[in-house]
Amino acid sequence: MVVEIYTDGSSRGNPGPGGFGVVMIFGKNRKELSKGYKLTTNNRMELLAVVSALETLKTNKFKIHITSDSKYVIDSITKRWLYGWVKKKFKGKKNKDLWLRYLKVSESYEISYTWVKGHAGHVENERCDSLAVQAADFGPWEIDQGYEKDDSLEIFD
Repeated sequence: MVVEIYTDGSSRGNPGPGGFGVVMIFGKNRKELSKGYKLTTNNRMELLAVVSALETLKTNKFKIHITSDSKYVIDSITKRWLYGWVKKKFKGKKNKDLWLRYLKVSESYEISYTWVKGHAGHVENERCDSLAVQAADFGPWEIDQGYEKDDSLEIFD
């Protein structure tokens, strides 16, 4: 059996408020995830959707198949660009924090990937888009710690 994971990210402005949406299907079970962020980018939300889905899994007994409309995410992994970035310590690359989380959480899974064209009628991709846009537009919004520093937490000079 395979865990099917569909993901999408959204940013209203780039940067701007953002969110991600995930649909996970395993047999007859279905789980949806979404979360909004006060200030972020589209690529961060696309990647965070994948990371969050993998971090939600409770076992590595099953193969994983991830479907996304993000060329950034899919190509970075399948064309092995990510591993070159690691060797160069991410010099000049963005989203190091999320890529490191991805590498850590993905290492114990057998994962395959498929890219789909966004907004082309793919049912699960459209649902993920809806979840991501709703999270971006209506929150509640969290702070994307990897993107912005939460100055409200600093109470002393």
